[in-house]
Amino acid sequence: MTTLTKAPEVADPARAVRRPLQLRARLGRAGVYAVLAVAVVTVAFPVYYVFAGAFMRPDEIASYPPAMVPHSVTGQNFSGAVHAIPLVRQYGNSVLVAGLITLAQLFTSVLAAYAFVFLPMRGRAVVFGLFLATLMVPWEAIIIPNYLTLSGWGLGNTYFGLVLPFLASGFGTFLLRQSFRQFPGELRDAARIDGAGHWRFLWRILVPLNKPALAALAIYVFLSSWNQYFWPLIITRTAEMQTLQIGLSSLRDSEMADPGLILAGVVLSLLPTLALVLFGQRFIVRGLTAGAVR
Repeated sequence: MTTLTKAPEVADPARAVRRPLQLRARLGRAGVYAVLAVAVVTVAFPVYYVFAGAFMRPDEIASYPPAMVPHSVTGQNFSGAVHAIPLVRQYGNSVLVAGLITLAQLFTSVLAAYAFVFLPMRGRAVVFGLFLATLMVPWEAIIIPNYLTLSGWGLGNTYFGLVLPFLASGFGTFLLRQSFRQFPGELRDAARIDGAGHWRFLWRILVPLNKPALAALAIYVFLSSWNQYFWPLIITRTAEMQTLQIGLSSLRDSEMADPGLILAGVVLSLLPTLALVLFGQRFIVRGLTAGAVR
């Protein structure tokens, strides 16, 4: 009677090769996650401490080692900041100025980009090159002529003086031009046959279809205007006309500077920025990548 013997298993060479590769891939992903975690903590910790410190008492902020969590939440820092400077008025000034600049740049950029894409003109490439050349001129080179001009017109310490130098932007024109160039020419011809003029085609068809680019431009312009410091500093003379960034600087530079008041003011300044970045991130990405691929 014969017995059957089991044949020895043959090692799979492909599996032997895949195991080290899989292990290496897992270690690589773990390393990437570790680096990203360190980066997130490095970036997010200052923001967290600003919010935590705004609700701490002065003795907690000055304690050593520093307190990471407020033991007793208090709103005295916010009330103190409001009474130390005209914070509510300055906050309203910042919202008004940033909003007006954003609306003005959206309007002028839409019109300029439409002209560069859809209106026939001689030397269009040269004129557009001049628009792009304005991006290479540093703001510090024109701030003194702007100040002298607006002061000579009597617009110092006014809302017009805060807004007027920023009504148009070469960057906004460039961004929207790239987005408008993606619009199919067949649809433009169909709208023309249907009787749509330039104005109707622009505001009824083109602008609604380019909302991501418009939203990205609006967020960028609003944040840039909100964080302005040097121009509001030199064009305004009274605390009632200053913006929030100037008010925070006066809190910091005062002789009796209170860290809690400064942190409370910074929290109020960060709220619009964080809200726009968190809720408008997808518009920023879609808007800035519009026109990258044709």
